[in-house]
Amino acid sequence: MTSKLFKSLTFQVLVAIASGIAVGALFPQQAASLKFVGDIFINLIKMVIPPIVFLTVVAGICSMGDMKKLGKVGGKALLYFEVVTTFALFIGLAVGNLVKPGAGMALPNLAQTDISQYTKGAKEMDWLAFFLHIIPSNIVKAFADGDVLQVLFVAVLFGVALTQLGETTQSIVTFFDKLAKVFFKILALFMRLAPLGAFGGMAYTIGKFGLAALIPMLKLLATVYITLFLFVFVVLNLIAWYSGFSLWRFLGYIKDEILIVLGTASSETVLPRMMDKLEKYGCEKSVVSLVIPTGYAFNLDGSTIYLSMAVVFLAQVYQIPLTWQQELTILGVLMITSKGAAAVTGSALLVLASTLSALNIIPIEGVALLLGTDRFMSEARAITNLIGNGVATLVIAKSENAYHPQLLSKIPQEE
Repeated sequence: MTSKLFKSLTFQVLVAIASGIAVGALFPQQAASLKFVGDIFINLIKMVIPPIVFLTVVAGICSMGDMKKLGKVGGKALLYFEVVTTFALFIGLAVGNLVKPGAGMALPNLAQTDISQYTKGAKEMDWLAFFLHIIPSNIVKAFADGDVLQVLFVAVLFGVALTQLGETTQSIVTFFDKLAKVFFKILALFMRLAPLGAFGGMAYTIGKFGLAALIPMLKLLATVYITLFLFVFVVLNLIAWYSGFSLWRFLGYIKDEILIVLGTASSETVLPRMMDKLEKYGCEKSVVSLVIPTGYAFNLDGSTIYLSMAVVFLAQVYQIPLTWQQELTILGVLMITSKGAAAVTGSALLVLASTLSALNIIPIEGVALLLGTDRFMSEARAITNLIGNGVATLVIAKSENAYHPQLLSKIPQEE
């Protein structure tokens, strides 16, 4: 029993996170230099994301056969994403106005804090260009850059073309399926390093920013965490209940992925693994391969809640009263800008700066207030994004009669 516990990935990651917190608190200077440990693990995972996304999407489309079904699943997914993320924005605005985390906060001297990378990025972000960017000018570059949206676009075209060519391409589909298994095996080897990645990421966070950095922002941090917690266990739980599956059972199934995201503060680290696990959970490959990669760009529930709360928070800090017309404007702008959060990993602050620049109501310098705590916020955002995309996949699969829970009994137990 003890041996099985030590071999459990859940146990190993929990110990790694606790160790990272301890090292970061006791040896902050040394811990701050451990960022490379987490980065190595994240880069290893990113290395296999493009081929896995491409191969699984192509195989998923070919397994559909009917192009009408492809359009139907894609349309349902995008509609679901827009409805849920818009609701998330409403929740963020409502809680921000109700709790008022920025009210009465003394405005610190922000002049010494460098936010040029965010203000420059905000000016450069062209949202029409973002959507046009989905179409790559060079297929090889799309894979080399690891751009999931561009790889998804290429994979959809490739899958559609193979389907239209018919039986003559079956050998290619079979080869792709076998090749995908090779990449998933490579991924399984990399996942053995997940505890090291979680340790490095957590040690860096605590060592670099320190727990003391949280004190001035404790009210905002607590409000964001509680709101995201309620969103998962109330909103997503109700969606799951209405769709006919158990959120609690699903969360128990993906507990390892949740802990890895907690340690690395990036939901990208478990993207391929989530695709594999959702198939084993009973969702058809054709649904998983479309919904998960698209959701990583357009269904960022945690990020949208945080962004709307951050705008309201900064307005309260600067003592700028917002009219209901201005709040509707914020909602409208965030509906567009929040979709850009997938353009760059950990880009919430850049998207926030772009939103403030577009609104021209709140000083963009206020972004500096959030620098010290953003890493702590990103962990909660990433976990919520992860769970939201898993729930979305199950909802779409259920609506398409592409969910087969009998497969659950065939899931091999982890050692």
